[in-house]
Amino acid sequence: MRRDELAAAAGVSAEYVKRLEQGQGRPSAGVLDALARALRLSRPEYEYLCSLAGYVPSGAGRVPRQVGPGTRRLLDRLGDIPICVCDAAWTLLAWNTAWETLCRASTMSDGRDRNMAWRAFTGDQGGTPRTSEREARLRSSIVADLRATALRYPDDDWLKDLVTDLKAVSEVFAGLWQAHVDTRDRDYQVTIRHPDAGDITVDCDIMTIHEGDLRAVVYTTEIGSVDAARLALTQDRHSDRV
Repeated sequence: MRRDELAAAAGVSAEYVKRLEQGQGRPSAGVLDALARALRLSRPEYEYLCSLAGYVPSGAGRVPRQVGPGTRRLLDRLGDIPICVCDAAWTLLAWNTAWETLCRASTMSDGRDRNMAWRAFTGDQGGTPRTSEREARLRSSIVADLRATALRYPDDDWLKDLVTDLKAVSEVFAGLWQAHVDTRDRDYQVTIRHPDAGDITVDCDIMTIHEGDLRAVVYTTEIGSVDAARLALTQDRHSDRV
């Protein structure tokens, strides 16, 4: 990136960037954030930059909610496999077309409606009323992860309110929050109720993306199974509409 390109992207003059390069002057916190965004710095790189300039990184103590370009490329390249990306509080941030056709994420309003923990424990997750053993293990794992997230980001008021309200509306969540949950068994499953294809039971794999402290949730079905055929039907219906 040339000096004038960086300046334009950050909203400052090229001469100002030149002075910074020469060690003349100290940028404000706002300019520092703008430069970091323009340079697409990773979170560790941004925090290091702030330490050099003598600032506390913005968002410290709060759950990061940015999806980097590498993660977005992952979504694009796995176009036929339903996958979404959540922040460490389990709020949906991004998803691919396959996830959209299966879960209709774009119809969810912002806030709690896009939080997978909230939907799982308030009966608004789009699944069947019954909870299988593998679905129960997934819920336990989400609670354990939320508890660890709350310890890492003690100043995130949105997360605090989410946990408080979940304790109030769900006895299951409240019990899991207080209990020690063994999350070594990662054999998870979810049943999605689709308006065209009916109930689709999918295997659920969760991957941690350390850059940004994100969660990638991937849904797959066994090849040749009834659920695989139903999942394919959701893609066919989407293609017909397009």
